[in-house]
Amino acid sequence: MFAAIWAQDENRLIGNGDTMPWHLPNDLQFFKNTTENNTIVMGRTTFEGMNKQPLPNRHTIVLTTDRDYQAEGVTVMHSVDEVVAYEKNYDGIVFITGGAKVYQEFLPLCDIVYRTVIHESFEGDVFIPDIDFDVWSMIDVSDGLVDSKNKYPHSFETFKRKK
Repeated sequence: MFAAIWAQDENRLIGNGDTMPWHLPNDLQFFKNTTENNTIVMGRTTFEGMNKQPLPNRHTIVLTTDRDYQAEGVTVMHSVDEVVAYEKNYDGIVFITGGAKVYQEFLPLCDIVYRTVIHESFEGDVFIPDIDFDVWSMIDVSDGLVDSKNKYPHSFETFKRKK
């Protein structure tokens, strides 16, 4: 099964270059708890924005068109079809984790979406593609705790594709 997970601001912003334009530990913990012991798929730029460090307790697939690309501790794939073939033989969840082009290519294949909405506006240049939420049902929503480490109001939303 494919699922997508991301955090965005009120304007669908998800990044600034290869980094996130905010610091929200609650969202990082949500991401960890949701994706742990599964596979995550990301583009090369997203991976390099993480200092080329795979996340612990997850199998990481880096998607790139560069046939010579190599990175330690990850599986490099070069097409959506390769990832789809992997998913067909995988018992866990394959999480799509960015960037924008990767989301655009995989959202039509996803059954679940995990979206953190940060109720602020930030500066950046990477946006989540337009999504037709008429084909999705919200199955869960909860507000994140705002405190000294998590300064922005935010909500965790889960959507399931309508059949």
